[in-house]
Amino acid sequence: MAVVSDDIAMRITLVMRGDDHISNTPKQILLYRALGAELPQFAHLPMIHGSDGKKLSKRHGATAVADWQHEGILPQTMVNFLALLGWSPGGEFDEVMTIDQLVAKFDADGLRKTAAVFDVKKLEWMNGQHITRMPIADLLPLVTSLLVDGGLATATELAAASDRYQRTVDGLRSRVRSIKDLAAQIPAYLHVITYDEAIVRKAWSSPPEALEIIQAARATVARAEGWVPEAIEQSLRAAAESRGVGVGKVLGPVRMALTGSASSPSISEVMRILGRDESLARLHAAEGYVAGLTT
Repeated sequence: MAVVSDDIAMRITLVMRGDDHISNTPKQILLYRALGAELPQFAHLPMIHGSDGKKLSKRHGATAVADWQHEGILPQTMVNFLALLGWSPGGEFDEVMTIDQLVAKFDADGLRKTAAVFDVKKLEWMNGQHITRMPIADLLPLVTSLLVDGGLATATELAAASDRYQRTVDGLRSRVRSIKDLAAQIPAYLHVITYDEAIVRKAWSSPPEALEIIQAARATVARAEGWVPEAIEQSLRAAAESRGVGVGKVLGPVRMALTGSASSPSISEVMRILGRDESLARLHAAEGYVAGLTT
């Protein structure tokens, strides 16, 4: 009775809801007629299921929207993802769409008759696509908020290194699937890095050899013509050739020297983000650190 009277008062003409409400529709139709109101159209859609095949509910698989936001999922991603769970524009289409594009393409004929699965991995992939495609001017404030609120950087620090900060966000965003992950990687490019002993032992397993490689890399990249990835990569290859080893032997120790990590974007991209002066300074600092390991 409450549902029907409310819909009549709000002049609802189309009721779209889950197919778990089919059983109460006949009762509501009788109430509409008893109240002398015109019947709305009813549409009952398949429920959304979890990865275990069971339908999502308040008691099974429920996750608050705020929880997804806390994990770094963008609002436009969630709208995009949910829209495509029960609907398709048909034919070949780009799954990554803005809200305006979804509105423009929507047609009730595209509603699906089978239950959809809430695939978290698909949601994360789609979020990464939105992060990669969104204007950098829209992305920066979101990352800044996480960095400042999380105590990873201050607004003053970010403003002082604004050019490098923007290069870092732009260079890393294609490798992440959430704003949270992106923010977590930023400090290594803005602050003086510290070395984790466990990672050091693996990346610089032979300190004397690592020292020679870092020294050779610094000497060759310092002579690079133009600080662009192509020129930097050629310099690193030259450093490898000068030592008679494959370029992979050079990249590992240099990556550790520049980022304090065993994984990162391509070394040439890392150096582009850091800039010439900071890249050379980090390589020089690493030489001093590794030299201490050899004594």
